Amino acid sequence: MSFSGVDSDTYPGGHISTEPRINDRIRVPEVRLVGPAGEQVGIVATADALRLARDQDLDLVEVAAQARPPVAKLMDYGKFKYEAAQKARESRRNQTNTVIKEMKLRPKIDDHDYETKKGHVVRFLKGGDKVKITIMFRGREQSRPELGFNLLKRLAEDVSEFGFVESSPKQDGRNMLMVIGPTRKKTEAKVEVKAERDRRAAERKAEVEAEHRELAEHRANSTPSTHKKRGPADNMDPDIDV
Repeated sequence: MSFSGVDSDTYPGGHISTEPRINDRIRVPEVRLVGPAGEQVGIVATADALRLARDQDLDLVEVAAQARPPVAKLMDYGKFKYEAAQKARESRRNQTNTVIKEMKLRPKIDDHDYETKKGHVVRFLKGGDKVKITIMFRGREQSRPELGFNLLKRLAEDVSEFGFVESSPKQDGRNMLMVIGPTRKKTEAKVEVKAERDRRAAERKAEVEAEHRELAEHRANSTPSTHKKRGPADNMDPDIDV
């Protein structure tokens, strides 16, 4: 069966459009009209509202189709869509996805490995990411859960400047888990990382410029000075008559 000529926005079996109805697609007899500055005009015939839109070189946009009568607003719809897209793009750019890093430790980890793992955890937290700490028990270690608990407690205390315990230690089969959340938001961490990167770049640029100046001064000082070439007359005694 063909449905050509049927408005897909209104026919229940057709495509459902997310775009609002504008201008001649608004087929209700009257609308509650809102002016371009947000002022309430009142209930007017749709034909009159369309005429006002054309007179002001604007569009009539249905902004509340479920109202009785529907609410329509006078606006520049092309500009409205552009600004909405810009805002959505900016929102996506500022949106931060929660990232959970994982760090695995053994209950009897030595001090050197512990310091290395702790450094990674601090780096993750400073970057604004959560960290899941997993203590892996093997063999007889499973009968000593306090080893894992004490290790997690020690780690939480050591990194307390950068994170907090979001999920307390709990046993999960042969493993013991704990989640540490960052004290700063990821957006704040990104701003600080960028500022630090810019600072280092500025310092490096200043160092390079200083090296160039020093090299230029060295070359200038090491260039031999030009002297007037002495001729035979310059070697003669001024008291001797020629």
